[in-house]
Amino acid sequence: MMHSHTLDTPAGPFTYVVSDAGTVRAAGFTTEVGALLSLVHKDLREETRPAASPGPVGDAVLSYLDGDLTAIDGVVVEQHTTGPFLAHAWQVMREIKPGAPVTYTGFAELAGRPSAIRAAATACARNAVALFVPCHRVLGTDGTLRGYRWGLGVKTWLLEHERHDPS
Repeated sequence: MMHSHTLDTPAGPFTYVVSDAGTVRAAGFTTEVGALLSLVHKDLREETRPAASPGPVGDAVLSYLDGDLTAIDGVVVEQHTTGPFLAHAWQVMREIKPGAPVTYTGFAELAGRPSAIRAAATACARNAVALFVPCHRVLGTDGTLRGYRWGLGVKTWLLEHERHDPS
């Protein structure tokens, strides 16, 4: 069984889908749980019901929104892929620090495959757990904003939020 919950955020509604074990399997800036479930690997899909409360994942998101930009770092995610590069790239993406976005070229280098710029972009595009695996922190090779599943307005808001150090 999985549970979903939606939070109102300054960037728009944010919904996450969590397994009974507490791992996030899908997340994004939408209210459409079905759209999120379509991103979940078939081996991880289960019946999904609304959660009664935000739970620890929601608490982490709210702390992030309140300025603790590392609050989401400890949230456990679960994604499956048949390719080893994607799994590795998603882990590397989690190491990109708030306020320090990288380009697709830089991300490919961090992932150990400097010439695999398209593969780096694919890792962003196939990421089912937005925010927790921060694909919004990857920019076009020229440093400009490029596509984001949840819209460039959301990506812009997230990057601006992470640029401001509340301390």
